[in-house]
Amino acid sequence: MKHIEGTIDPILTPLQQLQAAGKTEHGFPLWRATGDDPAFLCRIDPIPGGWYQLDLRVDVVSGRLSTPCLYVDYGQGFSEAGKIEFAVDVGAGGRFDGNMVVMFPAPVVALRFDPTIMKAKLGLPNPRLHRLGRVEAARRLVADGLRARTGFQARMRFVLEILRRGVSGGRRALGDFLYASSRVHHHRSMDPLDYGRWLDTYGSLPGATETSGSETGTAGPLVSVVMPTYNTPERWLRRCIESVREQTYTNWELCIADDASPQPHVARILDEYARLDPRVRYVVRDTNGHISHASNTALDIARGEYIALLDHDDELHPRALQEMMSGFAAHPRWRMAYSDEDKIDDQGMRFDPYFKPDWNHDLLLSHNCVSHFGVYERALVESVGRFRGGFEGSQDWDLALRCIEQLDSDQIGHVPHVLYHWRAIPGSTALAPGEKNYAHLAAMKSLQSHLERVGRDAEVMEIPRHPGNYRIRNALPAQPPKVSVVIATRDRSELLSMAVRGILQDTDYPDLEVVIVDNGSVERRTLDYLARMTQDSRVRVIRHGAPFNYSELNNLGVKHASGEVICLLNNDIEVTSPDWLKEMVSQALRPDIGAVGAMLYFPDGTIQHAGIVLGFNGVAVSAYGGRPKGWFGHMFRARLLQNYSAVTAACMVLRKSLYEDVGGLDEGLAVAYNDVDLCLRIHARGYRNLWTPYSELVHHESASRGPDDVPERRERFLHEVNIMKERWPRIIARDPAYSPNLAIVGDTFDYAFPPRHKD
Repeated sequence: MKHIEGTIDPILTPLQQLQAAGKTEHGFPLWRATGDDPAFLCRIDPIPGGWYQLDLRVDVVSGRLSTPCLYVDYGQGFSEAGKIEFAVDVGAGGRFDGNMVVMFPAPVVALRFDPTIMKAKLGLPNPRLHRLGRVEAARRLVADGLRARTGFQARMRFVLEILRRGVSGGRRALGDFLYASSRVHHHRSMDPLDYGRWLDTYGSLPGATETSGSETGTAGPLVSVVMPTYNTPERWLRRCIESVREQTYTNWELCIADDASPQPHVARILDEYARLDPRVRYVVRDTNGHISHASNTALDIARGEYIALLDHDDELHPRALQEMMSGFAAHPRWRMAYSDEDKIDDQGMRFDPYFKPDWNHDLLLSHNCVSHFGVYERALVESVGRFRGGFEGSQDWDLALRCIEQLDSDQIGHVPHVLYHWRAIPGSTALAPGEKNYAHLAAMKSLQSHLERVGRDAEVMEIPRHPGNYRIRNALPAQPPKVSVVIATRDRSELLSMAVRGILQDTDYPDLEVVIVDNGSVERRTLDYLARMTQDSRVRVIRHGAPFNYSELNNLGVKHASGEVICLLNNDIEVTSPDWLKEMVSQALRPDIGAVGAMLYFPDGTIQHAGIVLGFNGVAVSAYGGRPKGWFGHMFRARLLQNYSAVTAACMVLRKSLYEDVGGLDEGLAVAYNDVDLCLRIHARGYRNLWTPYSELVHHESASRGPDDVPERRERFLHEVNIMKERWPRIIARDPAYSPNLAIVGDTFDYAFPPRHKD
């Protein structure tokens, strides 16, 4: 490695799944990636933290350059916590030549470069780092952001957001926004200071509830806190036990099973606390049986009506049990519940909060959003057979999956307060989910066994480089149902032809038709195009000359559709992945699923739609709108299959029978929020609406209609806003798919200042 006037030249050394394959025509080293996790060690001397320009060139000879990433060791080893991912996807014969701005928040000890997630042959010279000052880094980020956005409106949105961030948040907020908008994505939240500020103001649980008598412990059911332990460091074992003894709810017992720890201090500390506090009870196992058997041993001595799960080096918030028991008291049908959580380091600093949605079935199948802090009715845990051996590392996820199979959705509660602090120290899964590979394998096994028990024909798939997160891919029937793609349109034949061509030529679904509802086109090119399309047996053209009403046009198209499944599609949608419809239909055919939405991007590559958040800016907005492609989202939610209260009809798939049962789109909502209203009526019938990131398309939003800022359209929009607020006040005020700890102005999934808890 060389240091020349602020320039650093890391030397690439193959670490795994890489073979030297000669030279490229330009004389660069040629490497063959032989697996899905190739990695180079970048040999450097330690360098200071700060802003750098990373010069990185990769020639793709064969295979694909997909989501390359840089792992940064800040002194605690390589982990997901120090990961920087680049939004890059280049096929064979292509080249990536990037000069990207990266930020290292602390001194760097070592670097590791993972070039792709699939087999490939890559030409790769050594990368180069240049130290940058803050001003120069900001200048380059602004320039990159403008270059990445095509069209005047997209660039103006970017500039206005820069001004807003700079005025409202200052230099740091502006820098964070520019960096977050670049092609470079940190795995964890960049700015723990925002959460620190949030904790300083709201960490005492604003709007927290009270249970009569719970402060004195004279009322409320007995809660058994179940905790297996094994060789726990003394410092963390004591802190864990003390966090239980500090509970404001005092009717608890702490049931500890020591799994035959060879280190003598564990039994000594447990005996000390048992003598100090009779509510602390423990047993020492004769042999080591791992966490599932140890947890069952702790259950053997538990006497409580409720079981609360606690890991041996984590902490509870002082009000954890009180808030959970208040929730159970207020909701008598609850049989299990979970809370929000964050992480805590060895200095006691809390960071990386998970502000969870209310019960979200499909999110639990994507990652474990129940743990932590899970509390279960004791009888429920016993009825499903307690913890299962062979699922160690994901035994709590496996328990949750077996429990939900016995429950209705209203029997699963969520307390939206951070009640659990997950210890993040080297070697823990809190800091790096990939630390314990057996947990990853157990999670896949748990999910697959759940799918088999409920009779769902689907497979569990890994998400490369993101352990702890999974994709559930459904199988289509052997004879997939016919799909009718309904497109409402007027003129702009270049857009319509793009959409129709994408359906008929670029979509690999075996049985479909296109129903075009023409709303009075007058342009000769469009009329000629429609005339040609009627000659295709897969296309039907319906004429409708009334004033524009999106709901009416789509209802008419559905009426003429012959498919068992309906896809509502805007005329300005561009198909970019051939399997988009297979993914959406495979989800829509599930009997408990209502409407299915897709991941939509603007032409400049930023996110247009990733689900809908209710109550944001009044009624609803698209989640993660304006974030760059590849954005992880809050706790990776922008990349996971999950339930939302609503999805957009710009690309929506659902069963025709369900569409007709709920009455289709409301024609009283001619333009705005008709899709949201449809989804909420479906939700009210007991179905779950679903968003999938695995169906990706480009949306040239409203390109055929123009802006809605003329007085007549503005007046109609406000009228439709009022209809929605009057019709759906409760769910708009409290979207179950979105946390009250998250913002409803500014950017979706920012922290709420203040949270929207009931007083």
